[in-house]
Amino acid sequence: MSDTIRLAAVLGSPIDHSLSPVLHQAGYAAAELEGWGYHRQECSAEELPEVLAQAGPEYVGFSVTMPGKFAALEEATEATERATRIGAANTLVRIEGGWRADNTDVEGIEGALGELRVRSATRALLIGAGGTARPALYTLARWGVEHVDVLNRSNRLEELRPLVEGTSCALHAHGFDADLSSLAHRADLILSTVPSAALEGHVEALAHAPVFDVIYDPRPTPLCKQAAANGFNTVGGHVMLAYQAYSQFEQFTGVAAPRTAMRRALEEHLG
Repeated sequence: MSDTIRLAAVLGSPIDHSLSPVLHQAGYAAAELEGWGYHRQECSAEELPEVLAQAGPEYVGFSVTMPGKFAALEEATEATERATRIGAANTLVRIEGGWRADNTDVEGIEGALGELRVRSATRALLIGAGGTARPALYTLARWGVEHVDVLNRSNRLEELRPLVEGTSCALHAHGFDADLSSLAHRADLILSTVPSAALEGHVEALAHAPVFDVIYDPRPTPLCKQAAANGFNTVGGHVMLAYQAYSQFEQFTGVAAPRTAMRRALEEHLG
């Protein structure tokens, strides 16, 4: 037992929708960590430096969501290799003299891919090239995927190529005017990082491989529904959310994450 107060928070804008408090608070309760608290805090990218400067010693760390992930890396005193390579951080941990940046979205994606139960993947179809696509691509390359077809409305391969440097992964750009059915049929898995509305009119052509969709509202997404109807395994974004939180929890507390309790709390909240 301890009277010491330890706090963490999730920073972003808008932030009311964040489910991070559900996961972390369930973890504190299951691990019997007394005096620990976790809350949401509205914070734009421009406001993030001031929030960090004003954080009292009771704050052990912050989860960072959009639009502050790039600013989080810039404001950090030190950073992990993966956060530096990805160019963004979703985790800030207090260290002596400042903050250490990390990107636990990598573990979130690894966990989701594991639950997708794809035995081996040589070729993946990555939908989108924005913020979440960066840790996704980083993870796919280190997961042994040799070819990634990047489906996006514009060709952004030049900014994505540094994420696969040092691996055997090759990138291929495609627009939505491509033969989407052919792309999907030759993929061992599909990883979508775009809102469901962005795929309207394309779902039936795309749903021909196991799907991990980072979106969890709605759950399941139309892409996951169609892929499941076609007989493929699917995983929703709530799984990524849980796995990235386990690592954050452990970095903030130094205690092994009570994964079962945290996942159960998330599932019950989502219904």
